[in-house]
Amino acid sequence: MGTIKAICISEKKGDRKEPVPSAKLLTDHGIVGDAHAGPWNRQVSMLPAESIEKMRQKILDLADGDFAENFVVGGLDLSGVAVGDRFRAGSEVLLEVTQIGKECHDDCPIRQKTGDCIMPREGIFCRVVNGGVLKPGDRISRDGR
Repeated sequence: MGTIKAICISEKKGDRKEPVPSAKLLTDHGIVGDAHAGPWNRQVSMLPAESIEKMRQKILDLADGDFAENFVVGGLDLSGVAVGDRFRAGSEVLLEVTQIGKECHDDCPIRQKTGDCIMPREGIFCRVVNGGVLKPGDRISRDGR
């Protein structure tokens, strides 16, 4: 079991995401107010807090949301996750993994600064199976269905 360390959103695609105190997730849509929400396979994204910490050794001023991730999760091993796996978050939210990683665009500011970006390897993308409200500090775990 892990913890949601940060929730981040942006109004426009391509912008860095900003941390928010809570988020409302809609079934088959994503986070209300986030540019990546909608009827497609990458409604929300997750990155391990531990991976972001490793990148902070290269970029000291790296902030939550700089990888355009929606959820920074700590204490949850995402290395063995497969498409179709599910996560329970908070008391209501159910997420289903739809994609592991993504192609990093050429003008990615993180890649420009460090020569590397973790989102293509360690980003997890999900659709919202059941919506609800989440906030930093909420628990998240793999669903054992």
